[in-house]
Amino acid sequence: MIGENGRVVEAIPAENVHPTPQTRFEIDPQTLIDTHRAMRGSTRQVLGYYHSHPNGRSHPSQTDRELAAGDGKIWAIIAPGKTTWWRDAADGFRPLSLALTEG
Repeated sequence: MIGENGRVVEAIPAENVHPTPQTRFEIDPQTLIDTHRAMRGSTRQVLGYYHSHPNGRSHPSQTDRELAAGDGKIWAIIAPGKTTWWRDAADGFRPLSLALTEG
């Protein structure tokens, strides 16, 4: 997710390159590198990431917690009927509220 002034303004799709994409995710590293490079010299930055739990719940899974970097990035988790937002904090995931704005 790309942001400007602390607001998410764009979502960049990336392929899941994990060997078992049915149960795990790994963002395509080249897409991530290219996105960071594209943000250089702009007011935009990579604020976080999103992935789905198509057969699960809308909160971080045990695997999400184990693989999280604790780097303060935002994670959006998309599950059937619900999307939730989280801050990947040093001491674990913290829920975030979501406000949609136009413009």
